[in-house]
Amino acid sequence: MHIITRKRLNEFAGKHPTTTTGLVHWYRVLKRNNPANFVELRRVFPHADQVGGLTVFNIGGNKARLIAAIHYNRRKVYIRAVLTHAEYDAGKWKERK
Repeated sequence: MHIITRKRLNEFAGKHPTTTTGLVHWYRVLKRNNPANFVELRRVFPHADQVGGLTVFNIGGNKARLIAAIHYNRRKVYIRAVLTHAEYDAGKWKERK
């Protein structure tokens, strides 16, 4: 999968260093795999959830949430946001277009 953009991961990890290992793991695993659909993605990331047209990943033992738009047919992952649980629970990420 082609992941766009790693910059968001690096910025979040810079602010929240305890998430670095989890974010690196997520990136490497998804980069190596090419799931054709959400069912296949769940085999790799069993705790991923679909929320509307987005996929939400728990990162590093629930240290953070990563929200992505995945286009399986194009093999592209667009990182919409990486959030703390408090930011995620506030729900403002759902308002972004």
